Amino acid sequence: MNFPIKRFILFLLFSGLFISAAAAQSTIFFVRHAEKSGTGGDNPDLSEAGRARAESLATTLKDGAVSAIYVTDLKRTQQTAAPLAKLLHVDPVIVPAKDSAALLAKLRSSTGNVLVVGHGNTIPDLIKGFGIATPISIEENDYDNLFVLVLEEKPRLIRLHYR
Repeated sequence: MNFPIKRFILFLLFSGLFISAAAAQSTIFFVRHAEKSGTGGDNPDLSEAGRARAESLATTLKDGAVSAIYVTDLKRTQQTAAPLAKLLHVDPVIVPAKDSAALLAKLRSSTGNVLVVGHGNTIPDLIKGFGIATPISIEENDYDNLFVLVLEEKPRLIRLHYR
């Protein structure tokens, strides 16, 4: 076998190894539910602004290779995830809002890229559960955070904003 062909074969073998390692890496996208309406008691629907933000989330993550979506039992998380779930043909998994431990266990066993639509008081603890020491605070009127948790040997957190 001549030298250029050997180099090409070695290139293909090494490329396959790197692609396999990259494919094994998972990413978890965390967002707080979108803006809620002022009516509806403890379980309100999204407001008009919230529905627009949910559509924006779908546009933002449509090419993010999301294979699973987790929401809570409250309408606002389900409605925030609905446009992306519809676009990707993924049925969201509903986890009780007060059972962060169960959600954390599901996330740890997930493979591929995942979206979690949670609440301002649950997302920081979920992220902390992956060993991220950076303190996270989500204010009452803060709906535009997109936390990207890259699960590598040492997990990395990237905080973005979407509109």
